[in-house]
Amino acid sequence: MSFTLAIVGRPNVGKSTLFNRLVGKRLALVDDQPGVTRDLREGAARLGDLKFTIIDTAGLEMATDESLQGRMRMLTERAVSMADACLFLIDARSGVLPADEIFADILRKKSAKVILAANKAEGKAAEAGMMEGYALGLGEPIGISAEHGEGMADLAAVLRPLIDLAEETAPAIEPEVEIDIEDAEEEVEYQPPTASKPLQIAVVGRPNAGKSTLINKIIGEDRLLTGPEAGITRDAISVMTNWGGTPTRIFDTAGMRKKAKIQDKLEKLSVSDGLRAVKFAEVVVVLLDVDIPFEQQDLRIADLAEREGRAVVIAVNKWDMEGEKQAKLKELKEEFARLLPQLRGAPLITVSALTGRGLDRLQEAVLRAHEVWNRRIPTSALNRWLVGMLEQHPPPAPQGKRIKLRYITQAKSRPPGFVVMASHPDLLPASYSRYLVNGLREDFDMPGTPIRIFMRSQNDANPFKGRKKPGPSKLRKHLGTKRAE
Repeated sequence: MSFTLAIVGRPNVGKSTLFNRLVGKRLALVDDQPGVTRDLREGAARLGDLKFTIIDTAGLEMATDESLQGRMRMLTERAVSMADACLFLIDARSGVLPADEIFADILRKKSAKVILAANKAEGKAAEAGMMEGYALGLGEPIGISAEHGEGMADLAAVLRPLIDLAEETAPAIEPEVEIDIEDAEEEVEYQPPTASKPLQIAVVGRPNAGKSTLINKIIGEDRLLTGPEAGITRDAISVMTNWGGTPTRIFDTAGMRKKAKIQDKLEKLSVSDGLRAVKFAEVVVVLLDVDIPFEQQDLRIADLAEREGRAVVIAVNKWDMEGEKQAKLKELKEEFARLLPQLRGAPLITVSALTGRGLDRLQEAVLRAHEVWNRRIPTSALNRWLVGMLEQHPPPAPQGKRIKLRYITQAKSRPPGFVVMASHPDLLPASYSRYLVNGLREDFDMPGTPIRIFMRSQNDANPFKGRKKPGPSKLRKHLGTKRAE
């Protein structure tokens, strides 16, 4: 998709609602309060037979200083300069406001092509606002309703010649594959990430840990909004990049606070969006603040990623501010081993999102975690290993019943999952399953990645076991039926 359209306008005119309609799914957060969107969000849009890239932007505000609103405006203006065309959205019910006139003048100078659309144009109450749109000097306004889908044919008619022209003049490129966060994962052998199947990374952590700053440093540009204020990021923003030669999609997520502290409806939506990004990711980077690492919420976030079966890398940020580095590193490793035993062996990397120090080691750890997460082990090697584990530590005999583990095979990867055929699997204590998991982790070099073991009875393997054999009369009847056929 070579054509890019940026949606711009004042806060709360319906930009994110239109974005969601054009991409065909609820990607951007939508709420009645203004200023919900803060970062740039890209998506693959479809309008009839037209396909293009669309950018949702923060609401244009009058601020031009270094305040949060000023930085949001600068990010939006940057999107305007990147896009092939801008869709300037006004509110048909409110009519043209002084801020609309100012921003229309700015857009005429910054963008070669500006399309004016009046949203919320359904009903007679919008007719006056539609007429006021002519005064902006951007041509005839297109009346649309992003919420109800009205006016989309008119919008497509205006976009078609622009998209056709862009496709004629643009060099051929390999199209990016659009991936849905809720798509099921395929069980495949490990292959390095490619342009069509990039490595999926989610960066999670508490507010103000430096997630957006870290991603900006990785991609080499100020793509995400950053600043000293906690909780700037509100929804999960994905960014495509080529990180050290590896095609990568990185999700920046909203900071996750303790549940009891989350009262605001919008913050609840933001955290929910971040949790979806964790479920979609292949590798989760849990970013900690070196000054206050391993707080209760950090532990919950890391445990969530493990329970979701994602490969986990722990990154400790703001390492450039630490004075006693050796002593601090030793302390961090001890706390990690004590507080997160379920992630035994997962990498702990120190980084500085501000300076970029440690990002090469972070990428190595991410790629290594991804490879282990996809690993498959031959059944023959697993069963030789099982014999050794049983000789070293036989299963217990609860209630005098001897438990026999007869066979093991790997049923899945992403994360690695193993099935063990056993007698009385329901009696096997959880401690013995942990013994097997730790053995798999150490003997097959799978540090940190979640490992699942499923105990199965031999009856599960033989669906006919336990059924009564047919008597002579039933057998004769069955054979007679077969002869008749």
